[in-house]
Amino acid sequence: MTEAKLIWMDGKFVDWHDAKVHVLSHTLHYGNGAIEGTKAYKTHDGRCAIFKLKEHTKRLINSSKMTLIEVPFTEKELCDAQVELLQKNELNEGAYIRPLVYLGYGVMGLYHKEAPVNVSISAWEWGAYLGEEGMKKGVRVKIASMTRTPNTSGMGKAKAVANYLNSQMAKFEAVEAGYDEALLRDDQGYIAEASGACFFIVRDGVIVTPPNDNSLESITQATVIDLAKDLGYIVERRRITREEIYIADEAFFTGTAVEVTPIREVDCRVIGAGERGPITEKLQSGYFDIVQGRNEKYAKHLTYIN
Repeated sequence: MTEAKLIWMDGKFVDWHDAKVHVLSHTLHYGNGAIEGTKAYKTHDGRCAIFKLKEHTKRLINSSKMTLIEVPFTEKELCDAQVELLQKNELNEGAYIRPLVYLGYGVMGLYHKEAPVNVSISAWEWGAYLGEEGMKKGVRVKIASMTRTPNTSGMGKAKAVANYLNSQMAKFEAVEAGYDEALLRDDQGYIAEASGACFFIVRDGVIVTPPNDNSLESITQATVIDLAKDLGYIVERRRITREEIYIADEAFFTGTAVEVTPIREVDCRVIGAGERGPITEKLQSGYFDIVQGRNEKYAKHLTYIN
């Protein structure tokens, strides 16, 4: 991680190294909090813009509501804070932005409503999440032995802090086995999502991605679906089995961090030609056109900071 100068905390800008919380902060012990992942890009005209800032900020507030946390700032205040943070940190080449709503120091015990609500926003330069080589040649993926936490056992639609323990364990399992990323199935055995990304396959020219009945409602996934339809592709939202992945022509991940990352292998089965497929490449190129301001149809989703 490349450190920046300042972090926004509860309406104030503090030095990166002074952005601290008490060891008895409620979220640290009980895992109730909400996070977001938003990204800013240097656009084709040399300026820097945050992609879908309002959508990400709204999801942060919605995630907090799902987990019974009342955010003490408005959507506009949080959007403005993210813009100002990038400006003050002079992150004009682009950045990853991490808003966090968490329960601070004040009470202990499982009942959390009396705990103070704090909000922080951090931002830093961050390159390709799964590596530059992975963006071009594709990554290796392992289907994890554990399932994604089912909706009956948690707030699966919330981008909640606690949900990511499951993702951490799956990611660790995959990386320690020599892979780059993990795929998790739902409690019925169908593919849900990756440890921190959405999943797509291509079969006979048709793009398929699972419904969001047991996965996060992804902003990037929705963008790529819209883009695929713009390019004339058929997109199906349906369940995907493990076996179907093995015989897919192409596969790829989408997400704020992974952007559009091709998959070349799953569970030692080579996917398609074992490299970035032609449809994946078109979607990847088209996605970067969108976030870098080269696609006028999506210009409304860019919030410029300079």
